[in-house]
Amino acid sequence: MKPTIMILACAMLAACGPAAKPADVDAGGADAAGNAILPAEPDMAPGNAVADPGIGNAAVASTLPTAAWIGKWVGVEGLALEIEPGPEEGIYALKVTLLDGTNNYVGTGAGETIHFTRDGKEEVIRKATGDETGLKYLAGKKDCLMIRQGEGFCRD
Repeated sequence: MKPTIMILACAMLAACGPAAKPADVDAGGADAAGNAILPAEPDMAPGNAVADPGIGNAAVASTLPTAAWIGKWVGVEGLALEIEPGPEEGIYALKVTLLDGTNNYVGTGAGETIHFTRDGKEEVIRKATGDETGLKYLAGKKDCLMIRQGEGFCRD
């Protein structure tokens, strides 16, 4: 073998030396040579749920019944309720459009309701029928939500 090839082979083998020990890792997640250190594999034993780091919290499956309410709900004369997932399970970004304009709120799921504060008062979004909303246009509809009488929104 030529000496140049032997030197290159030795250099390559030296670069493939043993893995860095935890003491060799700096605060930036690199070893003494500046190589990135990958985190250890997560514990995949049954019962140890691990979130996929490539998926945002909004995509985490929810066990709350209110998670099925995500999306747009339509009322009368341009009224609308939009429910989007928040930063963690059970937290929702609410966009409520009424005759006086559109406002945004943060809601919290609690069983089969979503609670939020509007003008200093706690409000509750709950399942309803079109008849329960008190709005003639929604009468007969089955898949609806309401905040209070006259503030109803349906999907069907």
